[in-house]
Amino acid sequence: MQYGHFDDQAKEYVITRPDTPQSWSNYLGSTEYGAIITNNAGGYGFYRSGARGRFLRLRFNSVPLDQPGRYFYVRDNANQDYWSASWQPVGKPLDEYQTTCRHGTAYTVIESRYAEIATEATYFVPLGQNFEYWRLKVTNQSDHPRDLSLFTFCEFTNQWDTFQDRVNLQYSLFIVRGEQTDDKLLRIAIQDNLTRETEEDLQQDIASLSWMGLVGSSIDGFDTSREAFLGNYRSYHNPLAVEQGTCTGSQAYGDNACGSLQSNLILQPGDSREILVLLGIGDARSVGKKIMAEFGSLERAEAELKRLKDNWHAKLGSLTVETPDEEFNHTLNVWGLYNCLINFAWSRAASLVYNGERDGLGFRDSVQDTLGVVAAIPEEARQRLELMLTGQLVNGGAIPIIKPFEHQPGHEAPPPDEEYRSDDCLWFFNAVPAYVNENGDFEFYNKVLPYADQGEATVFGHLRRALEFNLERMGSHGLFCGLSADWNDCLRLGYFGESLFVAFQVRLGLTVYADIAEQLDKVEEAAWALGQRSILDDSIQTHAWDGDWFIWAIGEDGTVYGTKEYEEGQIYLNTQVWAVISGAATPEQATRCMETVQEKLATPYGLMLSSPPFVKTPIDVMRAVVFNPGIKENAGIFNHTQGWGVMAECMLANGDRAFEYYRTAMPAAYNTRAEIRQSEPYVQAQTTYSTYSPRPGNARTSWLTGAAAWSYFSATQYILGIRPEADGLRIDPCIPSAWDGFSATRHFQGKIIQIDVHNPKHICKGVSRMIVDGKETMGNMITVDLPGDKHKVEIWLG
Repeated sequence: MQYGHFDDQAKEYVITRPDTPQSWSNYLGSTEYGAIITNNAGGYGFYRSGARGRFLRLRFNSVPLDQPGRYFYVRDNANQDYWSASWQPVGKPLDEYQTTCRHGTAYTVIESRYAEIATEATYFVPLGQNFEYWRLKVTNQSDHPRDLSLFTFCEFTNQWDTFQDRVNLQYSLFIVRGEQTDDKLLRIAIQDNLTRETEEDLQQDIASLSWMGLVGSSIDGFDTSREAFLGNYRSYHNPLAVEQGTCTGSQAYGDNACGSLQSNLILQPGDSREILVLLGIGDARSVGKKIMAEFGSLERAEAELKRLKDNWHAKLGSLTVETPDEEFNHTLNVWGLYNCLINFAWSRAASLVYNGERDGLGFRDSVQDTLGVVAAIPEEARQRLELMLTGQLVNGGAIPIIKPFEHQPGHEAPPPDEEYRSDDCLWFFNAVPAYVNENGDFEFYNKVLPYADQGEATVFGHLRRALEFNLERMGSHGLFCGLSADWNDCLRLGYFGESLFVAFQVRLGLTVYADIAEQLDKVEEAAWALGQRSILDDSIQTHAWDGDWFIWAIGEDGTVYGTKEYEEGQIYLNTQVWAVISGAATPEQATRCMETVQEKLATPYGLMLSSPPFVKTPIDVMRAVVFNPGIKENAGIFNHTQGWGVMAECMLANGDRAFEYYRTAMPAAYNTRAEIRQSEPYVQAQTTYSTYSPRPGNARTSWLTGAAAWSYFSATQYILGIRPEADGLRIDPCIPSAWDGFSATRHFQGKIIQIDVHNPKHICKGVSRMIVDGKETMGNMITVDLPGDKHKVEIWLG
């Protein structure tokens, strides 16, 4: 079943059926002023933090889906019929109500038609601003005049701290006030200081204050009391004020606040009217008044929308591709990178699922997230890496959550020993070289940055401490302790149990460290790393191979997990693919373990994390047993790992299988069968139900997931093989044998490189010939010292 289509020219996804299986959402704004909006105008808004700065309310995990939101109600005063400019919340019959939603890059447009009245609502946050626009165009498509009333609606929180707002009601129900100012702006004020985090917020009249204004038409009524506008025994689909045709002028005084402005229109046949709503944070009497004066015109709103689109579209221009697979093109040209950019911005802090429980930047997630954006926003990627490096402690471990607006390097307290995770800083060995190689910024390795608690070191020194953290925490089999968790938070080995996944990460880290040391002419450091790697290789070969696949861990008590003898969770995806990625597996082991992945973990919807599921295993060994079989870490398809499977198969030159794996987990591949996946077909989701579930293919927890970065990284650098390295840009595709080739345009270190790949022999991998700017060139590396800004590269596989 299909609910929409991709429009790559406009860089939009167009939803043509509003009754989507799940809420299909988009992000507006920035990490300063953020907002989420769905295809039916549901969603919420927040300042800096989805947990402690939420000023617009959403009821999570409720029915109807995604309510409340940013609503326009339209009332026909002649017959007293009313509807909403989005299908929900009123929900008119779809045989009478036509609507499309266009989710774009940080804006959303919802067009609807009902009773011969057409509406177009556009929502966005201007660049660098702490307010949002709602622009509504209303057109009379009938042959007679129409007497209409328009009503805006949003529901403000009573307290910006979501716990206080939704749980501590004996307090939060009594602190909000709403009124209309002399300038006819709505002013919402919270009578406390709990959300006033900084003196700067107080000076800017931001903390605990919100406002709403309207231009383009008369203001004929208002309400700031939710109960007065909706009615006590009604809901968003039948608000009392809209049904009666008039707001009451209510002023919230405790209970709950809303923002509703009424405007009455007479539209002649064929006439249109546009109104503009501005909603923001700060005091209406100062901040709101100033913003309305500067930004409160349709012309300014149109200019700001163009500026917003231009800004985002420029970020999406770092790579464009044309391959034989249109759904793959949709993913790489627009939505894959846009998903990475949003994920980079918000980590796991605010979505339709993340509801404030992760307030800040998860350390390991945020380091990995940079992989998807280093080409698109290199300066922001560098800043994020510097932030995360200053979240590393002098012992080489890390603070689990970094709060950017509060972080004080050199003064942070270390976590208790039992809370250290074994993988946190090992992700630097993926992310830091990715940034350096992308931008040629080799001096970054020499930059001195403080540790979180005390002391400082160069970035290269930080990398050394990351390795030493694990080398100093080794188990009795020469593998590294899993500590409180490796990547898999559900695995409980005992603090000194050994994680093979971490061993493979350390092996990759040692290899990368040695390479960097050689680039920096630090011969002794390179020798040290390679010596440690040799010792580790002996331990891996002695203890970790089970004949057809690698184990996944050894418990503190000596129990070996992930063997043929273990009834549940016999095989673990991560240790197979990372055996290949890290180079630890021998060629024979690499081939055999990946064959086992195909035999035991591959499904039509992606690679399962493990198999069989956990049912009897004690919870103190594997916490995944609490999940239903076939979901999340319990033999589900954890989409974060899918890119690793693709990378491993590409490294083995198995382009057909790599692309098969990629497509099984690619959201766009489900666009015409969206009833299976259910989540948005344009962005990644954290988890997909596997074939152990009665609902295989269902995907949940969209947008904010490590799957975004690894999916984009594996597609661009391994399938297409366009991979920045220290010496330049390597072109080493591993594509389906059926492809005749592909073309791509890549921006790299100030150059625009047009790449055409030819595959006349229909193989998967192996560059036989390269021509650069008309000249035959040895190898497949485009060096950065080529003269000129534009280059044409032709590659032949054979």
